[in-house]
Amino acid sequence: MAPDDSAAPTAPELYREIPRAEWARLAADMAQPLTETEVVQIRGLGDRLDLAEVNDVYLPLSRLLSLYAAATKRLGADTAGFLHERDDTTTPFVIAVAGSVAVGKSTSARLLRELVSRWADTPRVELVTTDGFLYPNAELARRGLMDRKGFPESYDRRALVEFLMQIKSGAAEARAPFYSHMRYDIVPDANVTVRRPDVVIVEGLNVLQPPPTPNDVAVSDLFDFSIYVDADASHIERWYVDRFLSLRQGAFSNPNSFFKVFAELSDEDARSRALGFWNETNLPNLEENVLPTRHRATLVLRKGPNHAVEKVQLRKL
Repeated sequence: MAPDDSAAPTAPELYREIPRAEWARLAADMAQPLTETEVVQIRGLGDRLDLAEVNDVYLPLSRLLSLYAAATKRLGADTAGFLHERDDTTTPFVIAVAGSVAVGKSTSARLLRELVSRWADTPRVELVTTDGFLYPNAELARRGLMDRKGFPESYDRRALVEFLMQIKSGAAEARAPFYSHMRYDIVPDANVTVRRPDVVIVEGLNVLQPPPTPNDVAVSDLFDFSIYVDADASHIERWYVDRFLSLRQGAFSNPNSFFKVFAELSDEDARSRALGFWNETNLPNLEENVLPTRHRATLVLRKGPNHAVEKVQLRKL
């Protein structure tokens, strides 16, 4: 059964709903900073990102994010002045990008990294995915969670919170584990190192999850702005299956790939296997964990069947 979108409504009293054409006019005077080649390099497999999408959707979003970042920086300086403390302007602005598997959130995060890095005052922009905070496969197997990889309990939430707290506190550097999609596992002794960036973009399935208990810090408590990439589950299912079929000739064909066993499947068998993964793991995770966090986002990018954003919902309360 497809998830009922009404279970996690982006209610009118919470959000302004802005059609794409109206949203695009909010940055009509902005120059396109990317070339078509750069956009092709950014978009993910199966995504339809093009220059029109960048112009209409992401340039206005970049402008809005710059306003939020500047306001956050001013508030920090004003608060320091009120407390008669030194103004620490090195605290980075943290943006979250959430959404289902195959909805295109990774493409959105990569694109935002490119756009934000071209702001005049934010040359250092880092992108961190929460895949690095999955427990290693051996630990998932020990806990009986290999079939629930991607569900909230498969992540080391405490390590992610500590990592973000180091970043927000202005630590000289913070290190995250490195996840290999080829190996489908954490790589031992490999790290992603973040050194005092101006902006950090955190992308992942469950970044908007509430804390497990009232006494815990939520990952989302450490975000300054959050984005949920949204679409009907039926569309995401089709995008997921199409991506799986395409990967047979790409990453799956690598002899070092964890998924090499799927490279030689026929179209029919590959489609059946992909639908199995979707219905047994990804759809339940979307229904139970990911979609219910949509209303926690500052902004929702709502996609139509062709992967293009059709409207934007901006939280007003």
